[in-house]
Amino acid sequence: MPTLLVIDDNPAVATALDVLFSLDGYATLSAQTPEAGLALLEREPIDLVVQDMNFSADTTSGDEGRALFAEIRRRHPDLPVVLLTAWTHLENAVDLVKAGAADYLAKPWDDGKLRATVRNLLELSETRAELARRVAGERRQRSALARQYDLRGFVFADPATERVVALACQVARSELPVLVTGPNGAGKECIATIIQANSAVRAGPYVTLNCGAMPADLIEAELFGAEAGAYTGAAKAREGKFEAADGGTLFLDEIGNLPLAGQMKLLRVLETGRFERLGSNRERQVKVRVISATNADLPAMIRAGQFREDLYYRLNAIELRLPPLAERPGDILPLALSFLPTGKLLGEDAQAALRRHAWPGNVRELRNTIQRAALLSTGAQIGVADLGLPGAAAGAARAETDPEPDRTAIEQAIARAGGVLAQAAAELGMSRQALYRRLDKLGIART
Repeated sequence: MPTLLVIDDNPAVATALDVLFSLDGYATLSAQTPEAGLALLEREPIDLVVQDMNFSADTTSGDEGRALFAEIRRRHPDLPVVLLTAWTHLENAVDLVKAGAADYLAKPWDDGKLRATVRNLLELSETRAELARRVAGERRQRSALARQYDLRGFVFADPATERVVALACQVARSELPVLVTGPNGAGKECIATIIQANSAVRAGPYVTLNCGAMPADLIEAELFGAEAGAYTGAAKAREGKFEAADGGTLFLDEIGNLPLAGQMKLLRVLETGRFERLGSNRERQVKVRVISATNADLPAMIRAGQFREDLYYRLNAIELRLPPLAERPGDILPLALSFLPTGKLLGEDAQAALRRHAWPGNVRELRNTIQRAALLSTGAQIGVADLGLPGAAAGAARAETDPEPDRTAIEQAIARAGGVLAQAAAELGMSRQALYRRLDKLGIART
């Protein structure tokens, strides 16, 4: 049961509020002086404070109330505080709300409005506490992963990324092939290195081949090697990636670009460990852990006859899907900070612009943006103009005049909260009622 503290020099006010709040099942404690109220806060678990703005020493200025509020905020930064006064000054209300007051009501108060305010604040406070517990739990999980596994310095904070990393660590010691899917620039190769670093063959070679960067007629030679004269320009025999990776791991990036003839040979190697170099009849045997990655829609390529279905299922023994950066908003600022050179800082306007941007180029675009901004910024602090993001300056100007979150931010917060509006409101720094008004204004259905 929530416990409320009423700090007011008038005992009748405390009695009236005790009766009023009991209608909602809340317990009420009271104090008649700021000192007594602060002492109760130190002794008792309090969920919300209702405080007067004027006490015996001064009946109109509100100085005592402001001092009390400031001390409560200093000692208990997250505790919701509702201010009551018979001497309502608009400038006081604005200043104290900016300083973190939850609400500012005049005496005599409206019972229905005060009850609704307290209910909403308590619900929002609990939601924020739950969000804080969840964030702390996720931080502990990331720390546990980092202690147990070699994450190769991979920077992440979003739960969606953490799930992929945790699964990568879990399957790392298996010998089964792993297929990492996701858009270009999302960090698929980083996931592959984590798998290799925690595998049973981590001491062996780690060999990579970007199938999209090689001419189609040379990919087979790169994979399987070639004898002298096997193709134009092959003046001497050469080993392929499979031979080089024997006893270790072979990472095949952009596997969807592998020609059909090469796909057939790759399937045989995966099934038997045997292959021949181009231009040779001598069979070679290797033991290689294969990790592949693609941004292509392989099932669609199978339907189009461009990719072998049997190879797809052989490569896809375990699939790890790394979402685009737009679906991992918790990663944006940690990654941006990791790309900053020493001596550079990100201004608040720049951080807000980074969070608003859609990042079609994913982590690669973010890294290039930060590196360019660090080079072009004249001072130690990088501002929104230094980022060079399309519409970023206009977005920052809108944010100053309309601090409410836009449709994208709201929809993403609701998705992360699993449709729980109170939790989404807490993440957005809004009250639930404010979120309702914003949903109605934007035409977003309440879930």
